[in-house]
Amino acid sequence: MAAGADRHRLYQESVQDVESEIDFVLETWAELRGVKPLLLREDFCGTANTAAEWVRRDSGHRAIGIDLDDQVLQWGRTHNEAALDAEQRTRLRLINEDVSEYRGELADIVLAMNFSYYLLPTRLALRTYFENVHAGLKDEGVFFLDAYGGYEAPMEIKEPRACEGFTYIWEQASFNPIDSMMTCFIHFEFPDGSRLDQAFRYHWRLWTLPEIQELLREAGFSTVHVYWEGTDAETGEGDGHYRPATVGDADPGWVCYIVAQP
Repeated sequence: MAAGADRHRLYQESVQDVESEIDFVLETWAELRGVKPLLLREDFCGTANTAAEWVRRDSGHRAIGIDLDDQVLQWGRTHNEAALDAEQRTRLRLINEDVSEYRGELADIVLAMNFSYYLLPTRLALRTYFENVHAGLKDEGVFFLDAYGGYEAPMEIKEPRACEGFTYIWEQASFNPIDSMMTCFIHFEFPDGSRLDQAFRYHWRLWTLPEIQELLREAGFSTVHVYWEGTDAETGEGDGHYRPATVGDADPGWVCYIVAQP
């Protein structure tokens, strides 16, 4: 089963939830702004799954996806872009470029999701990227990021999770406390015992929320808010609803959104 598996499709099925992501973006935008957003820029877009979802949502939506890996972009063209109808495809552009250097049409919304900017390992590199996002947003634009952490975040662990037809395995293989760099892998295991080992590899910095917020402000963003997930009173688990917060729970693992405005 591993021999016939497509790692990008498995990633989309096990990691991404683009419907919920766009729901959050639209709901938060509606709370912050009185006008309709039209142009979304998805940085580190990979297969452009989120950008494709954006153009599907509304006939007025346009999207730009930017990624440095042209092979992954091509997969997105062949699968996600091709799945759109002819009119929707005219509203999606995929660009093979460095997100820290891209200059183009000003966007209403810029996304950097799936912790993709953790690949920028220094304060200078991350601030440079944030400055480029700031320059690429309209005056009333909004920058959306996600982040993760918790006291298990730097641990060397493996976390399997059952998905439909396969098992997703997240491995934090190494962590260096001196520079906060870590190496992580995604593996996939199948019912017949076969595996896709190291289907994805990440060597990135485990950025903290104070660092991210400070660098966003240094890059020129005037307002930066952390959106923390609420807790279901019955289960004690996350309830899927994110609201602005200044205090978070000291959980072993958490994921949050960051919303920054110029």
